[in-house]
Amino acid sequence: QVQLVESGEGLVQAGGSLRLSCATTGNILTFNSMGWYRQAPGKQRELVASITRYGITKYGDSVQGRSTISRDIAKNTVYLQMNSLKPEDTATYYCNGNFQTTDYWGQGTQVTVSS
Repeated sequence: QVQLVESGEGLVQAGGSLRLSCATTGNILTFNSMGWYRQAPGKQRELVASITRYGITKYGDSVQGRSTISRDIAKNTVYLQMNSLKPEDTATYYCNGNFQTTDYWGQGTQVTVSS
């Protein structure tokens, strides 16, 4: 059973930074890709950042240049570092793992950026 467990900051001031973690129950290199998505109220879920098994990264347009996705293979953990946070970054952030042909999701962690 694939499990993704998220942790990280909840309330951050505008201009600040956050670091989210996503730990898996298995070897992260068995995932085709892992990443972070977010969903704000009334909006569609959107990509924040992803990293493939081979270490290729991709970022959403709204966070490009402000975010870094990384991983610790020994800890089976993926990290999202976001800087220069804006109130519009407020959303529920979900960890995603694509394993074989299935997408798995974490429970979501709320991030609120206060102005």
